Amino acid sequence: AFAVNKIANEKSNVTFATATAGNHGRSVAWGAQRLGLKCKIFISEFVSESRAKAMKDLNADVIRVKGNYDASLQECIKQSEQNNWEIVQDVSWEGYKEIPKLIMAGYTIMIKEIIDQIKDNSFTHVFLQAGVGGMAAAMIAGFAKFSNSIPKFIIVEPQNANCVFESIANNKATTVNIVNETIMGGMSCGDVSTVAWEILKNATNYSLTITDDEISTVVAMLAEIKLSEEKIIAGECAVPGIIALIGLYKKKEYLSKLDLNSNSKILLFGCEGLTDTAMYEKLLKDGLKKI
Repeated sequence: AFAVNKIANEKSNVTFATATAGNHGRSVAWGAQRLGLKCKIFISEFVSESRAKAMKDLNADVIRVKGNYDASLQECIKQSEQNNWEIVQDVSWEGYKEIPKLIMAGYTIMIKEIIDQIKDNSFTHVFLQAGVGGMAAAMIAGFAKFSNSIPKFIIVEPQNANCVFESIANNKATTVNIVNETIMGGMSCGDVSTVAWEILKNATNYSLTITDDEISTVVAMLAEIKLSEEKIIAGECAVPGIIALIGLYKKKEYLSKLDLNSNSKILLFGCEGLTDTAMYEKLLKDGLKKI
């Protein structure tokens, strides 16, 4: 929405366009609606109708594309070039970097709020979930700007969509061919954002992947106050950091490698709430059977 507002101040009667798995598109649609401007949202065949409806309710035109997120992005780029629409995308590529930078700048407000609200903010470890890597890179940049100490940064991705992991392993931006879609739809991305990669390649301390197996379990544990002092409604993309942390604590060699111990101060991001009611209810139901 921050990027939408800035563009609208510079251009008149613009039509915005973006590709999304749901959350980013809702933000763009909300910003366009506030300004009374048109918005075109491209989604893959794997995005739920519930998420599509949320964007339609914000007066966005939602175009469903056969294939995965990357296919929806390519169609968004194609139609935007044909129709002179303004793309507001959270992933960057050669020749398209300024708007993703604005979006990442908007993300950093989360770090400022954390630093302002938590008196002892000397975190030792920060777990950051990544799709294209924009949010993760923005959080790292936020720490550099607002914090007096720099923690270890651990990137967490779906095993089936691990473009940051593979890019770090190859020491260059690497495309991942997503064969099997993950439950974590907002993180199902085959390419790392070029802007984000410039930060992640230098600042990531560790990168790891998780399967979908424990998503429902942790969703249910948060809802049943098993991991916190109050109930937390967390969507599927909100729990990867918790799953990674629990997994690490089951491996002593990993604890030693990452210097995780009783003195560690860990920051996790629950970046998705109840964005898909049907998906959440299914995950909760499945998770309750396991805990």
